[in-house]
Amino acid sequence: MNQRPDVLPLVSSPTWSLLLACVLGLAVALTAFSKPASADAKLDAWIEGVWPDAEAAGVSRKTFDAAFKGFVPDLKLPDLDLPGRPSNDARGQAEFTRAPSEYLDRAYLIRLATTGKDLAAKHKATLEKIERELGVDRYSVLAIWGRETAFGHHKLPHDAINVVATQAYLGRRKDLFRIELIAALKMLESGVPRSLMRASWAGAMGLTQFMPSEYFKHAHDLDGDGKTDIWNSIPDALASAASQLKGKGWVAGQTWGYEVILTREADCGFEGPTQERPISEWAKLGLKRANGRPWTEAQLALSAYMMSPAGGYGPSFLVLENYKVIRRYNMSDLYAVFVGNLADRIAGGGDFVTPWGGTGPQKTSNIEEIQQRLMALGYDVEKIDGKVGSNTRKVIGLYERTNKLKVDCWPSDTVLDHIRKAAAR
Repeated sequence: MNQRPDVLPLVSSPTWSLLLACVLGLAVALTAFSKPASADAKLDAWIEGVWPDAEAAGVSRKTFDAAFKGFVPDLKLPDLDLPGRPSNDARGQAEFTRAPSEYLDRAYLIRLATTGKDLAAKHKATLEKIERELGVDRYSVLAIWGRETAFGHHKLPHDAINVVATQAYLGRRKDLFRIELIAALKMLESGVPRSLMRASWAGAMGLTQFMPSEYFKHAHDLDGDGKTDIWNSIPDALASAASQLKGKGWVAGQTWGYEVILTREADCGFEGPTQERPISEWAKLGLKRANGRPWTEAQLALSAYMMSPAGGYGPSFLVLENYKVIRRYNMSDLYAVFVGNLADRIAGGGDFVTPWGGTGPQKTSNIEEIQQRLMALGYDVEKIDGKVGSNTRKVIGLYERTNKLKVDCWPSDTVLDHIRKAAAR
């Protein structure tokens, strides 16, 4: 008998039950294959492990559960410790991924300084109050605001809870971000709406980029409305930034540093905080201010260390205590130079005297190899991290000086090739 193609033959009930069971079993197997239960179990166990710390900090179970409802780690964030991704992945960190000449872009600094001068006039009363109460000058406070969010024009893309929870669960610095996560949960418990808590990839929030832990230490209600609003209140945000700078050791009435011209006796191999000394001693080595002004007696008595962010391919500075304070706000030499110079520009100062050279971004693998090889040669390399920091520039300069190379303190292909050939001899 011919059968219509769209009509299935009838099967007995036991056979149908068997087929249905097989189909359901296959579906369950495919589901388990696509989303391992162990991954969910591990995340759930980690979340429960956070609860005792949150409870001890005063976070209610209701707030805790609401914060983690539907939480899925954001694997697109930088600085995560994931298989197949370098542990020192620094995507998103402009201070470590852009050349000094790009990060300290002259046109951008000029634009920010112009806006900063307008804002200095607009918020004069607020800034004067900050100077009286907190001892931090208006120009530095405005420079922090300008660097962090372009005076509020840069909109932060992430949910703070998701960011710090992801970093605490999968990040390279889990312990640090666990502290930030607990503080962020405390912010929710204290009544801060989660909708306000938009953040950078590292969890910094507000007009002047506060980490959650800094919020409870330094947030400042300057406008007197009984709330500390670092998101919408310019007085509160600027005063909070000033409070954080003060808390980190700000020296009232002192600048951040002076641009200098290097000499044969004091090249960039003298860089770094381990070689700090009175400016009077730097002057004996021939260091002069780049703008041609003489050192004053008060300046000569100050303690400073050399900072050459681009090695021999850009300006060098003698930096003071307030430079260190700005670095404590954001641990980057380029960031501190940017903020310091922007503050100078808003106050009426000018450009860098020495131009920034075309150093360009360096390969992380090359920098790591230079660090490893110099460490093996006995140089005082602090860590193998693939970043062009102050210590790395210094030890490269010392190597170049010892081997009678051009002292430029930069991890170039030339210096790497020389180190390789020296090792092969």
